[in-house]
Amino acid sequence: MTASLIGRLRLVVLALALATTLSACDAVNRVPTLEEAAKSRWGEVQNQYQRRADLIPNLVETVKGYAQQERDVLVQVTEARAKASSVKVDASTVSDPQKFREFQDAQNQLSGALGRLLVTVERYPDLKSNANFLALQSQLEGTENRIAVARRDYIQAVQAYNTEIRTIPGRWIASTLYPEAKPMESFSATPESSRPPTVKF
Repeated sequence: MTASLIGRLRLVVLALALATTLSACDAVNRVPTLEEAAKSRWGEVQNQYQRRADLIPNLVETVKGYAQQERDVLVQVTEARAKASSVKVDASTVSDPQKFREFQDAQNQLSGALGRLLVTVERYPDLKSNANFLALQSQLEGTENRIAVARRDYIQAVQAYNTEIRTIPGRWIASTLYPEAKPMESFSATPESSRPPTVKF
């Protein structure tokens, strides 16, 4: 063998070794990368729920001016907002099924109270045409859409992460290098979500 052939052979072997090493690094880093992506998506879910919670006081005040006799509905919305805002599930606790369920239940109660409030508005034509109410309604509708998108993105990120730590080789890598990696919770549909709302504006 000539020296140039040996040199080329060494380069090929070195390139193969480097490619194998880089491939292994990608596999090793996949678990924390997917975990961070899921946590980031969770942050966006919380951001959109907070945006909705911030709109509610203005919506309640606008409706209150027109619908004093609907005090019970207004109180329900205000209480549901307070409860939903008090239940916190940050990215470090999305693997706790109990806390996650509490968060989801509180948000579902708030959605139900908002739905009752918007149905109440049907009785007040002047309120339905009020510019402030229409602007708030539009913002709330946009926020609900953002919540749906953020939840979908979170569900997909959690699915990728949970699949990685439950399948081979990710399971082996997670148990060896990331023993604290736990499956994350995901959203589930509520029983009421199987029937569409009957709200008209």
